Amino acid sequence: MSYQDDIKNVQDLISSFKGTWDGIDAEAVARMRAQNRFHTGLDIARYTADIMRKDMAAYDADPANYTQSLGCWHGFIGQQKLISIKKHFGTTKGRYLYLSGWMVAALRSEFGPLPDQSMHEKTSVPALIEELYTFLKQADARELGGYFRELDAARKAGNAALEAEVQSKIDNFETHVVPIIADIDAGFGNAEATYLLAKKMIEAGACALQIENQVSDEKQCGHQDGKVTVPHEDFLAKVRACRYAFLELGVDNGIVVTRTDSLGAGLTKQIAYSKEPGDIGDQYNSFLDCEEVAAGDLKANDVVINRDGKLLRPKRLPSNLFQFRAGTGEDRCVLDCITSLQNGADLLWIETEKPHVEQIAGMVDRIREVIPNAKLVYNNSPSFNWTLNFRQQVFDAWEAEGKDVSAYDRGKLMSVDYDDTELAAAADEKIRTFQRDGSKRAGIFHHLITLPTYHTAALSTDNLAKRYFGEEAMLGYVKQVQREEIRQGIACVKHQNMAGSDIGDDHKEYFAGEAALKAAGEDNTMNQFG
Repeated sequence: MSYQDDIKNVQDLISSFKGTWDGIDAEAVARMRAQNRFHTGLDIARYTADIMRKDMAAYDADPANYTQSLGCWHGFIGQQKLISIKKHFGTTKGRYLYLSGWMVAALRSEFGPLPDQSMHEKTSVPALIEELYTFLKQADARELGGYFRELDAARKAGNAALEAEVQSKIDNFETHVVPIIADIDAGFGNAEATYLLAKKMIEAGACALQIENQVSDEKQCGHQDGKVTVPHEDFLAKVRACRYAFLELGVDNGIVVTRTDSLGAGLTKQIAYSKEPGDIGDQYNSFLDCEEVAAGDLKANDVVINRDGKLLRPKRLPSNLFQFRAGTGEDRCVLDCITSLQNGADLLWIETEKPHVEQIAGMVDRIREVIPNAKLVYNNSPSFNWTLNFRQQVFDAWEAEGKDVSAYDRGKLMSVDYDDTELAAAADEKIRTFQRDGSKRAGIFHHLITLPTYHTAALSTDNLAKRYFGEEAMLGYVKQVQREEIRQGIACVKHQNMAGSDIGDDHKEYFAGEAALKAAGEDNTMNQFG
């Protein structure tokens, strides 16, 4: 419905109350409605799920249509990211938000900073989803509020052409609300616990849930040691729990992203239940590190497997965990991915130890032999040393080609001494094109960075502290922050406006008319930034 159509409909409604609602301004109502398009988190989840489904279809048609996101740990950070995207690119298409369980644990837990081991309050995850969307909706209200002021100014000036131009901006407004891929860790308990948390996350607005195949009470960060996986049937029960939550809440297009940590996980908490040779439980158990034993060699508490008429004793650690054979990680990843897609997953996430396109592609090629349209969400993780990894990749490629690499020490390629070399330039180009190359060659539909705003907040704060508390003093803030905000057109330089003071002024005027005491008068210091 167009802005003018909504005004007319509201005016008809007001008129139907025979004068008792005449104090209500129809255009003010239309403006408030435009500024509050999404009334519930479920409205957002349904809307954004449709966006993701369309984007997935576009990627299937052409892998150049990959999508991206940055992890955000606060609503303001997510808001500023989307405002920046609209400012620089004119559209939010293909840009999402990522909600990282790591950052929730490290930054949003009432216990204080925690490692990424599912020890934080699980309710803090849906709370952050709701917070992110609250800030994105406020970004809509703020931008539209600016358009309404432009519209009023055009009318006052009698400029019909400008009025029509602004009217078009309002009618074709693109919301800041975009999909969130939200980390539900390993489900925070059993399948019922996963279902209950999934509902809360969806009700807050999440259209995509990312769940991993680790043991929930032994969960580790994907880039730490000591990861323990669960048998497929245990994991698939949680995948189904997420799907049931989506369907119960009427988000029929909801997306489930299944993450496998098998590449870096050498342990399992239990031996899978198997009904017959070759079933999924038997395949899981086939990767166990076992030794053949005779019946007479068994100890009282031994666990054994009968395979092909042989008694096999899986290697059991003092922690009561069982060990997989070394070198089976990729095979387990491939099996995990195929099994997940065959049981209701929509997208895959393979947690790797380095960003290497061909390593990822090697696994995806095998998955696509069974599921041709298999697609990945990939973590462009800050846990990787991108500079060193890609310099070593170039070094190895050059060495294999017979190129002279004697000027380089492979183990010290991170050194600043190499920054201006041909090798460093080649590595930086590979980093620049990694997302494009990975999407074309390795089936990566969505590229995300889990923790970028954690690092940028630390870096910018360090630089400000160094300057402000040093010789530059106030100039350290003015030169490095405020002056750059003004010159680069950073919206929050007008921080009162960003915090909603103009929106509040509009409401005061709607409610009280000429009696409204507004904050945006001539003495407002924000006018210095006009």
